[in-house]
Amino acid sequence: MNTRPALTMIEAVVTIGITSVIMVVIVNSVLFFYRANASSLEQSFQIESARKGVELMVRDLREVTTADDGSYPLASIASTSITFYSDTDLDASVEKITYTLSTTTLTRQVVDATGNPSVYSGVGTTSVVSTYVRNLEESRPVFHYFMADGTEVASYTDVNDVRFVEVNLVVNVLPIRAPQEFTLRSSATLRNLRERNTPPLAVTLSSSRSYSRRYF
Repeated sequence: MNTRPALTMIEAVVTIGITSVIMVVIVNSVLFFYRANASSLEQSFQIESARKGVELMVRDLREVTTADDGSYPLASIASTSITFYSDTDLDASVEKITYTLSTTTLTRQVVDATGNPSVYSGVGTTSVVSTYVRNLEESRPVFHYFMADGTEVASYTDVNDVRFVEVNLVVNVLPIRAPQEFTLRSSATLRNLRERNTPPLAVTLSSSRSYSRRYF
């Protein structure tokens, strides 16, 4: 009768070692796939959220108008913030709206006019437009301002010259991991301030991987 020799201690240790290495490779591959997939899904979600927020911003900007207290439609402009007056909810009053980028979060603050005569006071309501915004990290302005002839406004104090606003929002959930960053580009003519021959509204989405889309 043939007998099969049992595994020696060395063979058992080698077998266990090889099996352990294979299991570690499999587990790491699964974890890598999960992390990469989760990052892609989160990136897609944040880009879609940012796109909707930028479209809201463009609609707000297109409807800038004189404030209820008589203030000029544009209150202040800067590279990462803008404050203006616009009737966004089509009610009986004009709201004071401020978009501000702080660290990696772009927010929208709305203050309603109160009293008679009307005044804008208090903090109003603040909502998040987009997160994971990388403009400050990359020293890239969120807002660019242009005059009626297409010339970029030279100073942020020249609010009376602004007729056209361009928005560039860089979104990247995790810069050290793919997918790469996306840049949302949007622009709006200030309808109640515009003069003839100003550029039309355009909204585009692009990335460093040369992917782009256009929204109207």
